[in-house]
Amino acid sequence: MDRGNRESEGERAVTPRLVIVVSGKRKTGKDYLGSRLVDAIGESSALVHLSSPIKSHWARTHGLDLQALLGDGHYKERYRAEMVAWSEEVRRRDPGYFCRLATDSDACRERPIWVVSDARRPSDVSWFQHFFPGRVKTVRMHASDELRRHRGWTFVAGIDDAETECALDSFPDWDLIVENNETGGLEKGIETIFTWVQHFLSDS
Repeated sequence: MDRGNRESEGERAVTPRLVIVVSGKRKTGKDYLGSRLVDAIGESSALVHLSSPIKSHWARTHGLDLQALLGDGHYKERYRAEMVAWSEEVRRRDPGYFCRLATDSDACRERPIWVVSDARRPSDVSWFQHFFPGRVKTVRMHASDELRRHRGWTFVAGIDDAETECALDSFPDWDLIVENNETGGLEKGIETIFTWVQHFLSDS
């Protein structure tokens, strides 16, 4: 992890054309948006989950079902608090650790558009902005608590009031805020994001 603290922009061999960084609270639709974008953009895009290295480590060291942890069901909720506590300790030592691991993949090396579907802290956003200046667009997903409950969300003390859910609540500089409340906001947001994709792909 020490190397990560010394990592410079020049050491980043891969430079994407565009990084779309998505954030939002649980059950606001951030993962759904990420999947929609990657499905629509196709082979030019890579879907990046910053939580994947955390879940991979947890599955490997605790003998758990990795695919279930990566899914959107109740299985991962059993282990969420412990995974959060461990990952927060790692981040305190090296804020960019999971960003580096999550983007160290063949898909990211080969594809010019990255869709990061689960940014949770200002340090996540700033890491991408630092290494890829001028190539990052930030998106915040919003949904009403009523709709989130309809999607299966219930408030959990220690999770929904923790830094992993709240650290970006006051982030001031979103390029796009998507109101995902079944009023057409999601589709409008996707249209806006596609204008970004077209611009960055054509800007050679």
